[in-house]
Amino acid sequence: MKLSEIKKQLSTLDNVAFVLPNGTFVPEHFHVTEVGLITKNFIDCGGKVRKETVVNFQLWDAHDFEHRLKPQKLLDIISLSEKVLRIEDYEIEVEYQAETIGKYDIGFNGTVFTLLNKQTACLAQDQCGIPTEKQKVKLSEIPTQSSCCTPGGGCC
Repeated sequence: MKLSEIKKQLSTLDNVAFVLPNGTFVPEHFHVTEVGLITKNFIDCGGKVRKETVVNFQLWDAHDFEHRLKPQKLLDIISLSEKVLRIEDYEIEVEYQAETIGKYDIGFNGTVFTLLNKQTACLAQDQCGIPTEKQKVKLSEIPTQSSCCTPGGGCC
């Protein structure tokens, strides 16, 4: 989800809620402790130089049970971050503390924001030497075609 999309969704909500991939909710008294811009410069395993930039939201459960972040307050934090950090319309990454700091993509299910597990991937698969997965097909699913050729080699 891009920054413009979360702003659009926030403008329609009465409350801000995040649900983790396992279905549990981030406690409703969470804080957004950071909105930042993260740029990662790296070289993939094929030697290509790459650059990735994301907007980062850090969620924190402070055990401040009276705290409730309202959509307008989060919009204000985002607006200030855009102005001060010159943030553009990048994809959002969310950090949330579990056993360690987890990094998530973000989605929206119409009611709440969903934290989506991120996956690693090889960006230079054509140079890694890893074979591509072959398509698996059951013989029973192959359409039968009439043919006048026989297994012994005789054709009509």
